[in-house]
This record gives sequence, C-alpha cells and structure tokens, in this order.
Amino acid sequence: MFKGIGDFAAMLKQAGAMKGQFEEMQSRMSETQNHLAQMRIRGSAGGGMVNVEINGKLDVLGCRIDQTLVDSGDREMLEDLVTSAMNDAIYKSKQAAADAMKEVTGGLDIPGIEEAMAKLGGSPD
Repeated sequence: MFKGIGDFAAMLKQAGAMKGQFEEMQSRMSETQNHLAQMRIRGSAGGGMVNVEINGKLDVLGCRIDQTLVDSGDREMLEDLVTSAMNDAIYKSKQAAADAMKEVTGGLDIPGIEEAMAKLGGSPD
C-alpha cells in the first residue's frame, strides 16, 4: 500500500515539474511572438526592382517598386513581380519563425508544431 502512495507522490512531483516547464515554454512562446512581430523581413523580385517588407507574423509593412518598372506600363509583369516578392518574404518569414520555434522547444520535434507556427502568423484564414 505504501509503495503505491510513494509512486503517486513521485507522479505528483513529476507533474509539478512538468507544469513549471510548460509555464516556462509558454513564457518563451510569448516572447517569441513579440520578437516575430518586431522582425522586418524583406522579399524582393526583379533584381530588387520590387521589395516587400513584412514582419515575422506575416503582416505586410510596406512595398517599394522601382519607378522605371512603373513607367514601363507592363502591368502583368509588375503583378508577377509583386507576387514573387511577397512569396519570397513569406518564405523567409516562415523560416525565421521556424528557427525561433526551434529555440523555444530546444530543437525537439513536437507533434503539431507546424499548426502552432501557422497560428503565430496571426493572419485570419
């Protein structure tokens, strides 16, 4: 009977330690979200003629288009370059977020981490 109580006490102690680790990870996740919001990531296309800047939460911060590209009047090419620059910025942002998440989790491969990263983006679906 006492052996069972000892096992139960050990489980409670382990659960308390896990709770502390979880709370620490939650705090680090919050810090990471704040860090991602402060990041400035640039995507570019057309040899730098189109630049898009976003943060680590995928919020668009700005877009710069070279005047010569605007003056060319080639709307289709401009649309393609803006799309490419956005995709470049999004790719870089997702990579930065994944790297930040690896720091939070200590490099552990945690099931569902991709879904959590998508939620970090904060963009509505």
